[in-house]
Amino acid sequence: MSDTTIPPTTVNRLVAEALGTFLLVFGGVGAALFAANFPADSESNPLGIAFVGVSLAFGLTVVAGAYAWGPISGGHFNPAITLGLAAAGRFEWKKTIGYIIAQVIGGALGTTLIVLIGIFGTDNWLANAQDGGFASNGYGTGDFGSPGGFELGAAIIAEVVLTAIFVLIILGVTHSTRGTAALAPLAIGLTLTLIHLISIPIDNTSVNPARSIAAAIYGGPGPLSQLWVFIVFPIVGGLLAGVLHRALFEPKGTLPPVQAEARVK
Repeated sequence: MSDTTIPPTTVNRLVAEALGTFLLVFGGVGAALFAANFPADSESNPLGIAFVGVSLAFGLTVVAGAYAWGPISGGHFNPAITLGLAAAGRFEWKKTIGYIIAQVIGGALGTTLIVLIGIFGTDNWLANAQDGGFASNGYGTGDFGSPGGFELGAAIIAEVVLTAIFVLIILGVTHSTRGTAALAPLAIGLTLTLIHLISIPIDNTSVNPARSIAAAIYGGPGPLSQLWVFIVFPIVGGLLAGVLHRALFEPKGTLPPVQAEARVK
């Protein structure tokens, strides 16, 4: 028998990205909608997981997805990460479009499954979830805005800075010689948890356009009208991080080798 390992095909990689993004959105947004304020309208909220639980849900889904599908696709699960890796020279630009499409599809499937479950909820659960914005990102006041009433400027700063930090950490822990591959998913998942703990009150935390699109398509006109912020500025943060990493942490005078993915093994 041959021990030769057959490399993943393009289809394998795209399916892995879709599955990983599906898991992230279904787990994170699902936790926010089903469990954050359970039981509904309870002043004491004895069972709800609140901000901390939702933050952990997003982090844990990334850990699980990175271990399961990272060796196949690199475990991006986020357009801002894909573009940030490309800007750092770790991923081929020509492959970014396919990855981003797969991520958006996977995220949309995640929220669609939540809707299908919600159809069978009691007390108009689905209608109430949609009226509240369906865990979409937002700024300003209103049912679908910032949980803490923060305005547009705060959302822009938070998304650029926190996405940049996220991508910089990913680039560090997945480096081919300096990274610690076996622990990389844990570092990445814990970082995403911390990011949510910081920014859920600001704008419900995006740092991932696929997550934002997936929630907004069921959140109604309000979240859709603000969606551009959570597409543009996480991407700006990801690109900024890629450029900074390349300038600060790669040998001067040389270009980092383009890798098919920032592989997590």
